[in-house]
Amino acid sequence: MRLTGSASSPSDRIIGVTGEDKPRFTLGQRFVLAVTPRVVWALLWIVSRTWRFEAIAAEGVTPLLFGKGAGPEVYCFWHQCVLPCTVYFRTTHGTILISRSFDGELITRILMLFGFRAVRGSSSRGAREGLLGLKHVIESGDPAIFTADGPRGPIYQTKMGPIKLAQVTGAPIGAFHLEPERAWTMRSWDRFLVPKPFTRIVVSWGPWTRVPADLPSEDFERKRAELNAAIECARLRALHHFKKAGS
Repeated sequence: MRLTGSASSPSDRIIGVTGEDKPRFTLGQRFVLAVTPRVVWALLWIVSRTWRFEAIAAEGVTPLLFGKGAGPEVYCFWHQCVLPCTVYFRTTHGTILISRSFDGELITRILMLFGFRAVRGSSSRGAREGLLGLKHVIESGDPAIFTADGPRGPIYQTKMGPIKLAQVTGAPIGAFHLEPERAWTMRSWDRFLVPKPFTRIVVSWGPWTRVPADLPSEDFERKRAELNAAIECARLRALHHFKKAGS
């Protein structure tokens, strides 16, 4: 497997940001954005070569090993496992919805170095533009990705965006979770996971969620809960795999 260390053009990999809505950053923030992504990419590339991945899945679900074969589908996972997901799914060149904040810009630049694309928006700002961008991605035959409880939580609670996108595109929603056997857990809202060197990481797949095009508005919450349960199914199965207590 090969990592791509650069993007051909940043503008080719960012959808949904125009000259009018690009965020403005301070001099210090611009310095961080210029230096940090390359440093993080290099460190993550080196450490990730020591990680060992294994896949498990709910009954009747076929896992996509390293994301190979991913097409015009929607994929969702919890924000806490962004780091191992970035490495494991890098060959998919998927497009992920990321907020327009400074943190979102930093994450975008790091993901671009791993071959991902970005649509800018979030559940709180630019939601409509973000969904339109992801709709275009699905219609182009490529996968769209959500950190389902991002950008600010609450933890393990998916937003409505994936359901709306699935309804307008007809794309099924895949749910997965990556759990390291050994990791540092950050004191952040999402309990962000930083896998330790030489650890095993289980890639756990939950049931698919399908949303009918004619789903009544009053049933959206039921489908959101179904997706939420699918991602949690994947997470709890991963914890059980390593004999960890669920939380």
